[in-house]
Amino acid sequence: MDKTKCVLFCLVILLKACTVEMHIFGIDYENNTFVMDGKPFQYVAGSFHYFRAVPESWGQILRSMRAAGLNAVTTYVEWSLHNPQEDVYKWDGIADVERFIELAASEGLYVILRPGPYICAERDMGGFPSWLLHKHPGMLLRTYDNTYLREVRSWYAQLMSRMQRFLVGQGGPIIMVQVENEYGSFYACDHKYLNWLRDETERYVMGNAVLFTNNGPGLEKCGAIEHVLSTLDFGPGSEDEINGYWTKLRETQPKGPLVNAEYYPGWLTHWQEPHMARSDTKVVVESLDFMLRNKINVNIYMFYGGTNYGYTAGANDQGVGGYAADITSYDYDAPLDESGDPTPKYFAIRDTILKYFPAPNVPVPVPTQKMRLPPIPMTRVGSLLDADILRAISVRNITAHQTMTFEELNQASGLVLYEAIIPISIKTDPRKLQVQDVRDRGYVFLGDRFIGVLSRENQINMIALPLDGGQLLRIFIENQGRINFGIANDIKGILGNVYVNSIEIVNWTMYSLPLEDFKPIAEVIHLHRKKHRVVAGEGKLSPMSVSYGLFEIDNQPADTYLDPTGWGKGIIFVNHKLIGRYWPVVGPQVTLYVSKHLLLPGSNLLLIIEYQRDCDSIPSVTFSDTPIFN
Repeated sequence: MDKTKCVLFCLVILLKACTVEMHIFGIDYENNTFVMDGKPFQYVAGSFHYFRAVPESWGQILRSMRAAGLNAVTTYVEWSLHNPQEDVYKWDGIADVERFIELAASEGLYVILRPGPYICAERDMGGFPSWLLHKHPGMLLRTYDNTYLREVRSWYAQLMSRMQRFLVGQGGPIIMVQVENEYGSFYACDHKYLNWLRDETERYVMGNAVLFTNNGPGLEKCGAIEHVLSTLDFGPGSEDEINGYWTKLRETQPKGPLVNAEYYPGWLTHWQEPHMARSDTKVVVESLDFMLRNKINVNIYMFYGGTNYGYTAGANDQGVGGYAADITSYDYDAPLDESGDPTPKYFAIRDTILKYFPAPNVPVPVPTQKMRLPPIPMTRVGSLLDADILRAISVRNITAHQTMTFEELNQASGLVLYEAIIPISIKTDPRKLQVQDVRDRGYVFLGDRFIGVLSRENQINMIALPLDGGQLLRIFIENQGRINFGIANDIKGILGNVYVNSIEIVNWTMYSLPLEDFKPIAEVIHLHRKKHRVVAGEGKLSPMSVSYGLFEIDNQPADTYLDPTGWGKGIIFVNHKLIGRYWPVVGPQVTLYVSKHLLLPGSNLLLIIEYQRDCDSIPSVTFSDTPIFN
């Protein structure tokens, strides 16, 4: 490079550097406030998890958040999304967290990053990738376990090196980075681990953002970390209740800004329970007003909830063997609903925020158009029990003396089919099947004959087997979502022994059916259409049926809600995207939100794998312009 070119090159670099707006962000402990460039700073943020919305909608949702007066957005980072298999990393599409942060900055929002590595978030296994339990069966997650620490260090090397350029001290929008998450609620209370994680996080942050922890009120003893800001999470309450939380916090953190890192305007919902009651907007805004008026920093969790696409919804431990799986929707009664539309709560919260923060020069959002479609006839392709379909869709089959878990098979979600021969000597009628530990739901067949359901949720682990049903025992086990709070190592599959009467059944063949990759399923549909006369709506719906439907959209697609009323329980793909689990027979969620960005003008494909419904006809499917719960 000659001298003139070198000078020009240096000028270009200097000009680019000058375009970066540098900030100094930190804490003034004596005055109990954050400071930005030497001036007191208060934030009001909202939680929006990028992995719960299709990327095409991120910009509009972030703009709606800014229009509400928020000056920051808070997001978790989900390890399992970005690192789905050992040494495999994903940073594009819905995993493009860097683009999400850039969009937030372009909308005038600071970013509060919550990298975990445990995030809870009502996600499968709290955001941990399940392959950790395959690689290290005895790993103690969230403790000073050397195998766990090594995996976290490898993960942070990938993630945090990408985040460094976004830190506020480097001219980026990230003002705060969380260390762990709600650790005060975890049994281990391992401060050696917390201190290690603080130091590992700071290796990348290097003082360019504020580190913080988050815990429920009164749980700081096990959740607080020395030299890290402690914050709390809680929902609406009286002024005395809220002041009581801060008084308790001041016992362990006498100085510093007060932060409600998760202020709840709603709550989560499980299958088989009533839909979470809509939160009283008046109570929500009264508590918010009180906190903002008293210079408390607030993050509204969730401001936009979104959708648990695929198998990402987790579950909760209900105590003494109890288990409750989370629904596909994560609407959360948030100010922005699952489609991103503003609710009455949005406008009430906006009015409250603008009493204390400057109004943004951003137009308030308006509800978007929703779409209805005529009923879509469905065509049955076959059953997962059919040899050709099972062979095409299963990714592996293994024989072993005892049953193996999902984790031993290195399978994250979907189904595992367990097959074994019942000894011919067992001839009582009926025979009693007992499965000691079902994780989480078992669909029992004798040969091709459906017998019934085993359920961890409903504590059913025995069922009668008719003698004339044959000798081939087949049990599909469904992973309904790993527990995300309190219990880290939630193993899936058949964990205990299997008995018919008092005889243990051994010598199993196991078929892995993750049901994530649409390509082999599409091939099954293609071969079926090629070999058979296709008549939509004809035939019988049986458990483990694979069915599809084609539908046309004449104009530009709009958001809509898929209604599987008449079906039982299973999963639904729309144009190759697994939009989630359905279970309308128990609810409370009936419809599944379908973003317009997943639909095409012209021909579209719908595929359903039904786990348990048995009826003489194949129900059609409709698309509604309103969601249906309860």
